[in-house]
Amino acid sequence: MKDISCKLLVVGAGPGGYVCAIRAGQLGIDTVIVDPGKPGGTCLNVGCIPSKALIHAAEEYEKIVQWAEDGSPLGISVSRPELDLARTIAWKDRIVGRLNGGVSGLLKKARVKIVQGWATFRDGKTVAVETETGLQVIRAENVVIATGSAPIELPILPFGGPVISSTEALSLTEVPKRLVVVGGGYIGLELGTAFAKMGAGVTVVEAQPRILPQYDAELTQPVLKRLRELGVEVLTGASAAGLDRTSHSLMVRTADERDIRLPADRILVTVGRRPVTEGWGIEQLVLDMDGRFIRIDDRCRTSMRGVYAIGDVTGEPMLAHRAMAQGEMVAEIVAGHPRVWDKRSIPAVCFTDPEIVSVGLGPEEARAAGQEVRVGLFPFSANGRAMTKLGEQGFVRVVARADNHLVLGIQAVGHGVSELSAAFSLALEMGARLEDIAGTVHAHPTQGEGFQEAALKALGYSLHI
Repeated sequence: MKDISCKLLVVGAGPGGYVCAIRAGQLGIDTVIVDPGKPGGTCLNVGCIPSKALIHAAEEYEKIVQWAEDGSPLGISVSRPELDLARTIAWKDRIVGRLNGGVSGLLKKARVKIVQGWATFRDGKTVAVETETGLQVIRAENVVIATGSAPIELPILPFGGPVISSTEALSLTEVPKRLVVVGGGYIGLELGTAFAKMGAGVTVVEAQPRILPQYDAELTQPVLKRLRELGVEVLTGASAAGLDRTSHSLMVRTADERDIRLPADRILVTVGRRPVTEGWGIEQLVLDMDGRFIRIDDRCRTSMRGVYAIGDVTGEPMLAHRAMAQGEMVAEIVAGHPRVWDKRSIPAVCFTDPEIVSVGLGPEEARAAGQEVRVGLFPFSANGRAMTKLGEQGFVRVVARADNHLVLGIQAVGHGVSELSAAFSLALEMGARLEDIAGTVHAHPTQGEGFQEAALKALGYSLHI
């Protein structure tokens, strides 16, 4: 097979990789992208998109079940619904398929050459790709490593049989009667909540003293309350100790050092993700590492000239939109544009019930950094739009410097608050002060008014509470 030469080679077609390739193509850079699977990577195929489809289906089903049992406060009468999870998964797969096709179309439109297969580095400029038609050698002036991440497997709970990762959880065609989730982070709680709404008996086992330890307790309290309402049992300070296959149970050491068994049809292990740094010839490269991750600078450059790395393989935060922003930037750098990387305004969203959004610093983080702060918090129980959506749980919180009112961070927890993330990030990116947010006219009635009210509260005069 004839060798390929190009100016830019992107290894990995996840959110960071395909965005990098598309932008490079738009800029007229001769670009090749390599991936063994369908375009979109983990996020599109077995992560962000399919999980949100499942979460939405679960929300709709749980709502109808609740109305059938207790009556709807909206005056809507419904009979007992039934869930056909196989049809739900088929619907999810159609969405993923459409988006796969869309990404492929965008790559072709940008004149990016797509090579499907597993790439192995021979040196910093050359890879060999095992394709269906034979070995394809690709040589490039610049290389972007965008190999992503994979679920962490516990040695005491290897994947297989009843023990599954998030990938298998998103392809189940029957709701397990008993689901144990090992790990109380965002992936475990998003999926655990969805299956609880679909009728599974769910237990969450978390080794830390509380769930969602990456968020402060004030933000996670409404989520914990909702989990209890759904009948989810949460064991914190507890650790998985192994699988008892004879009784189909997970052995757990509790916080008070008792050994218990949790019967389970499925055990979903969500204890984090690891960078994919093996299997593609990293040993042929001379890369500085930051623990398990590839070390990069503020332009995503590695320790090798002409070799860049983006996305999950470069460390936290492991977020698709971070990878996309990095990918776009690297394409422009290769094209000769002056760009740098700043992660301060990246929003983190947890699609639990209720949802959580955080951008910038929380109150304690700001104080720990030596800042004197003003904090304004406005509850959705005082927001008209939240009331009309039966979404009164939660609040918006703004953290600002006490001296000049520069906004340092914005957080929210509540129904549908993920859609406020753009406004929060924009305010931080633009260097907004409390007066800027308070002086911006927010449409009424919307949940976004809570943002303005929180800024007003920090200034000392909230109008609606």
